[in-house]
Amino acid sequence: MFGLAIALLLILVGGLAGYAAYSARRVEAAAPPLGRFLEIDGARIHYVDKGAGPALFMIHGLAGQLRNFTYSLVDRLAGEFRVVAVDRPGSGYSTPSADASAGLRAQAATLAKVIAALNLERPVIVGHSMGGAIALAVALDHPDRVGALALIAPLTQVMRAPPPAFRGLDIPWAGVRWIAAWTLAIPVAMITSRRALKEVFAPERTPADFGTAGGALLGLRPAAFNGASSDLTAANRDLEVMSPRYGSLRVPVGILAGRGDHILDYQVQDEVLKQQILDLDLEIVDGGHMLPVTQPGVCADFIRRTAKRARR
Repeated sequence: MFGLAIALLLILVGGLAGYAAYSARRVEAAAPPLGRFLEIDGARIHYVDKGAGPALFMIHGLAGQLRNFTYSLVDRLAGEFRVVAVDRPGSGYSTPSADASAGLRAQAATLAKVIAALNLERPVIVGHSMGGAIALAVALDHPDRVGALALIAPLTQVMRAPPPAFRGLDIPWAGVRWIAAWTLAIPVAMITSRRALKEVFAPERTPADFGTAGGALLGLRPAAFNGASSDLTAANRDLEVMSPRYGSLRVPVGILAGRGDHILDYQVQDEVLKQQILDLDLEIVDGGHMLPVTQPGVCADFIRRTAKRARR
């Protein structure tokens, strides 16, 4: 009986892994790469590069990818700026190097090299959600690569607990994370994704085509789950080191945040940063966490204002 149980367990695990691989192929066919690839120290970075003019460099948030920006924001700005949006290492179609850390500062170091490789002259870095924390890390550790920071609903302070929509990613053990990614994570995500997206967008609505045009489907892959879980569990370690240094920043910093954000409370994240950076430009609007998708016009105007501050 014991041998039969083991055999059935192996069949179950093999079936789940096969289903995860099948799902990954299907979602990649529905939402293929949009841009080009760049090799950086063993990492393969997927990016979109549109327009001409002063440079903007866009960094997405947790469990996201560059389609969060191309959905409705990049084209609004490409007539005035050179807009580069990237998939962070381990997200979207970007793969990290074999020994890479998922920490904020390690990702910032890779993205600073991307900025240099693409010959972007002190771009305005647009960081959304966790991308805001990585933008701050670039400015702290690589200040010569940054002209200004335009942060949208950013993560800036240590999180006491993950937001409810992301608690399933909170797996601190790499081996357990990998097993989960290839067994239960994808079926569970398919069942819960609609509810999670509703929470991420609340109080605004999730666009009907966000799965493909916004790239949400790309989260239904083992590599995406593993990358997002690694990002979440590594973030606080670097935030503890970074936050005491925020007052040393010497580039213009602006924040746009939603008053109704269910993921990152602006009073906890942004008003605290305002106390650390006294000349920070903080704008709070009615809306939720996914402002680059739901309010692209407001975001574009905010980015333009921040870019003007960078050129003073």
